Amino acid sequence: MSTESTVRPDQLGPDSLRADDAKDERAAAAEGGGAVGKVANWFDERTGAAGGVKFLMKKVFPDHWSFMLGEIAMYSLIILLLTGTFLTFWFVPSAGHVVYNGDYIPLRGIQMSEAYKSTVDISLSVRGGLLIRQIHHWAALLFIVAIMLHMFRVFFTGAFRKPREINWIIGLILFMLALVEGFAGYSLPDDLLSGTGIRAAQGFMLSIPIVGSYIAYFVFGGGFPGEAIIPRLFTVHVLLLPAILVGLFTAHIILVMVHKHTQYPGPGRTNKNVVGFRLMPVYTAKAGGFFFIVFGFTALIAALVTINPIWMYGPYEPTQVTAGSQPDWYMGFADGALRLLPGFLEFTLLGHTWSFNVMIGAILLIPAMWTVAGVYPFLESWVTGDKREHHILDRPRNAPTRTGLGMAMLTFYGVLFFAAGNDIMAIKLHLSINDITNVFRAMVFIGPPIAYWVTKRLCLSLQRKDRETVLHGRETGRVVRTAEGRFFEAHEPLNEYDRWRLVSYESPEPQEYLAPVDANGVRRKGAGAAKLRTRLSNLYFKDRVPAVTPAELEAAHHGHHDPDHALEEAVIAQSHSPQFGGHLHGGAEEVDDESVAMVSSGSGSGDNVPYDAETDK
Repeated sequence: MSTESTVRPDQLGPDSLRADDAKDERAAAAEGGGAVGKVANWFDERTGAAGGVKFLMKKVFPDHWSFMLGEIAMYSLIILLLTGTFLTFWFVPSAGHVVYNGDYIPLRGIQMSEAYKSTVDISLSVRGGLLIRQIHHWAALLFIVAIMLHMFRVFFTGAFRKPREINWIIGLILFMLALVEGFAGYSLPDDLLSGTGIRAAQGFMLSIPIVGSYIAYFVFGGGFPGEAIIPRLFTVHVLLLPAILVGLFTAHIILVMVHKHTQYPGPGRTNKNVVGFRLMPVYTAKAGGFFFIVFGFTALIAALVTINPIWMYGPYEPTQVTAGSQPDWYMGFADGALRLLPGFLEFTLLGHTWSFNVMIGAILLIPAMWTVAGVYPFLESWVTGDKREHHILDRPRNAPTRTGLGMAMLTFYGVLFFAAGNDIMAIKLHLSINDITNVFRAMVFIGPPIAYWVTKRLCLSLQRKDRETVLHGRETGRVVRTAEGRFFEAHEPLNEYDRWRLVSYESPEPQEYLAPVDANGVRRKGAGAAKLRTRLSNLYFKDRVPAVTPAELEAAHHGHHDPDHALEEAVIAQSHSPQFGGHLHGGAEEVDDESVAMVSSGSGSGDNVPYDAETDK
């Protein structure tokens, strides 16, 4: 027998009453949302996900076209996963030999691997197979292009600085794994072109001193070509690397959420806020539409432009090599380095052959370049001594040394990339391949320093131009003549928003030299590192164009340093009055004596543009 006790409302505590209210609110929300609301409420009651989803939906993202580069990479990865799943339904990852009797008549009766036959069948027999295969291939190229351009944007704007060093390293690993993933997928069809690439990869492994032959034997499951490489590449391409890529990409996005998105300088934008659109509904709608644009653009290219027509190359045969064979473009720089390395780097020592003429370009180059890129954020932080968090991006011109170093690296990459086509250039241009190779060898060492110097000087020149524009306004091409016969070009003053963009940057001074010994003659701890840091600091900041200060702008507007300039500004201000038409036009405008007298007396002062010092502090 059970008894029920009745509790009056006045005996309930305030927490109990609020709990009931909360239950009623959840129930009302679920009923108001219909079936979807009920499902969401059921899910929230068991997982507590509503708080996280609410936080995510309110996340603000800035709006700028350069941020779409990362989105293109994300959408291309999604396209790759979708199309790759479709292709696995028909692809046979086997090097077993079969005789082709399919729909493509020129290949009938030819012996080939099952991998090649299944790829030909996908291309020419499966309905829509060729389109999906070409979408997959073009999306892979677009994926790597987008990652590369996204990394350029991050580097040149300084988005890798604290607290985003880890995300920068994750992005570099994603980039490198994307190259390996592309090579693995490119090699799966087992046609003559991709088979030549696999043969080259085996040669690269053999160039590793001492252990190279063991590594090649392990990867290929015996001697080349063997029958194990295709199934192993398939496992790596569809299982191992995609899982790592998706995991790293997820971590990359989560860190973007945690750190909040970077933004370009502008009024109201600081290191403590983000100005933009919330994820819901504006940004989600824009992102969804942009995904379909990327998908449609990729499908359009795949439908109109043939890529990798393996039926024209034929099956792989170890005794044959495709004339003019080249790797996919993203491996071109490594192929170019391989062609430029001199033959004397191969020698015999201690009973072993040391093939550095192959190993440096084919094995060591990519890890070396990616290591330098991964270390750079920490090196710049050490040189500048800047340990602050940065959420506002730099304009590339306002970091001339960093921009110059980036262009030097791009020049180095570009020289290697074009060197990969030295044989094609020699054939098409009727030149000596040796002369072309020697020119590229020289450019590897000459090109990057020239690119660094030219880029840095251009950035400094652009900074000076910005400084002049802030102080004196924008050139209009309109000439004003005074009664005395003097001519002035009218400059249109900048508004506060345009001016903010040109002055909101820092220009630190180089660190002062610290003597290696103190006043007592005792050598300072870390004197060598401090000396190196001082030299690098001078490299970064010795040539600097400081941003315009409020005091300088005030002086420029009031002509504190140049009476003639004040008269010029005042005359121009008078020429903007309604009596002169109140608009800009070509030719010369004459200003009468009365206006000049007004200017001289101060009533026509050039203070026609108010300046709020608080705005540009």
